[in-house]
Parts: sequence; structure tokens; C-alpha cells
Amino acid sequence: MGAVFGRVMPMLNAKPTWKSTIKALLYLAPLLIITVIFTVWPLINAFLMSAYTQYNYFTNHVNAIGWGNFITLWQDPTFHLACRNTLLLTLVVMPLTVVLSLFIAYGLNRNEHLAGFFRTIYFLPFVTSTVAIGLVWNWIFRLDGGLLNHVLGWFGYTAIDWLNDPHYALAALMVVCVWQGLGFNIILFLAGLNHIDQRYAAAARLDGANAWQRFTNVTWPLLLPMTILIVVKTTLTNFKVFDQVYALFHGSAGPGNADLTLMYYLYQKFYVENQYAVAAASGVVFFVLVGGITLLTYGYFRHRRRRMGGRL
Repeated sequence: MGAVFGRVMPMLNAKPTWKSTIKALLYLAPLLIITVIFTVWPLINAFLMSAYTQYNYFTNHVNAIGWGNFITLWQDPTFHLACRNTLLLTLVVMPLTVVLSLFIAYGLNRNEHLAGFFRTIYFLPFVTSTVAIGLVWNWIFRLDGGLLNHVLGWFGYTAIDWLNDPHYALAALMVVCVWQGLGFNIILFLAGLNHIDQRYAAAARLDGANAWQRFTNVTWPLLLPMTILIVVKTTLTNFKVFDQVYALFHGSAGPGNADLTLMYYLYQKFYVENQYAVAAASGVVFFVLVGGITLLTYGYFRHRRRRMGGRL
């Protein structure tokens, strides 16, 4: 065994050469080619197309280049509505999903007997078809015969037209997004909790710390890297909401565009209105917005981590 490790360690510490670099690139070539074709090139093409002010998509003929598409977005009140709905959806759904996922995972981690059963139940929304989820929730939110209104009737409340009233349609979408996002986040939090050394909590218990103090001073700081991952992932997921809107409202953006999101706006411009360059410009704005929010989120949690005395 010692002889094997003796031969392996110099190989791991060896300085890279042209031969070893080319060999590594050949191993990575299939994945790199797929990434370039299906990710990098479409992204570059979208940036280029966003500058085409006079463009024939079918012949790929460009007659003029400029900032006209972005000016169109700036002057389009529908685009402003899509941005506002998307930001509001993310600001409400993301913290709710993260907090609920954390406390459900914390409870499952403390109850080992039923953890496997409930872990499976909570994970089901993640692996279930979004169309099927939309149909089920469409039935739950129905005005006549819907499950939610039936339950509200037990408490004396009048039925609410969740899917056809602009005042409640976005709230209905938020409920669906929170419910669908719980499963995977719970699994991630459970993985983070299972990797925390319980000796830290035991030491805090000996020092007289109660359950809340152990959570805020021991569990939460050690769980912060996983929390950053979940916050960023949940933020990106809610910014890209499209399937839930399409399935819940049967191919529309809700009553009076009450549930119009940036992804749905892009879909309408590209596939419905055939304004391909405007759709590309909205995709660029979406890319910059998501990238900026991701960097701000990462920077905030990195600052918190450093204040706690750790590294990120």
C-alpha cells in the first residue's frame, strides 16, 4: 500500500506539461463541446441579436444595429409589469421557501424515525411534472368546488376567485412556487445538518445554552455556506418562473397579466408576437439582473461569514 501511495503522490504534485494539458482537454472535450454549442453560443447570439433593430429572423439578415430594442423595453409598460411581478414574486417566495425548508429540515433531522418517510413526501413536488402540479393547484384554487374555498367556508369566509381575480392571482402563484420549492431545499439543508459535528452543540449544551441559542450560535453559522447555495438557487429558480404560470392559468399570464413574469414576457415576444430581437434584449436584461442579484447575495453572505470569524 505504501508503495502505491509513493507512486501516486508524485503524479498528483507533478507540474503540468503540454502533454498532460492536452490529454486533460481531450478528456473534457465532449462536455466542453456540448457546453459551447448549447450554452455559450446561444448566450453570445442572444447578446448580438439584442442589438439588431431591423432583423429578419428566418433569413438571418441584419439591416440595422442599435439600442432600439432596449429603448422599446424601457418604454413598454408590460415589461415594467413583468419586472415588478418577478421581483415581488422572488422577494416573497425566496425567504419563505428558505425559512420553511430550514425549519422542516431541522425538525426532520431531530426526528430520525420518521425522517425518511417525510423526506420522500417533501421531495415529491420536485420530481413531479409541473403540468400535473398546475392542474392539481388549479383544482385547489377553483372558485366553485375548489378545495381551498371549501376549507375557507368552514371558517365562515366567502369564496375567493383566486385564478380570475387580479388581486389574488399572484398570491396563488406564490403559494405554488413555495410548495414546489420546498422539497429540494429540505434535502440540501438535511445534507448540511448531517455534516455538522454534534460535538459543537454538545459543548454549547454543557455551557448552558438553550435550544435557540445552540441554533443561532452553533448550527446557523456552520450551515451558512449551504444557506448561501440555497438562497442563490431559490432566487434563480423564482426569477425563471414560467411553467407554473403557463400550467396554472392554462397558457395565459393570469387575469390582466397579473402573473406576467420576465420569462413569460420573453416567451410572448419570441413565440407569440415574433419580435425576436426584443425578446433577445429582454433576455439580456434578465441575465444582467439575475447576475447582479446573485453577486449581491453572495457578497452579503460572504460579509456575514467573515464577521462571524470564518472563511467562505
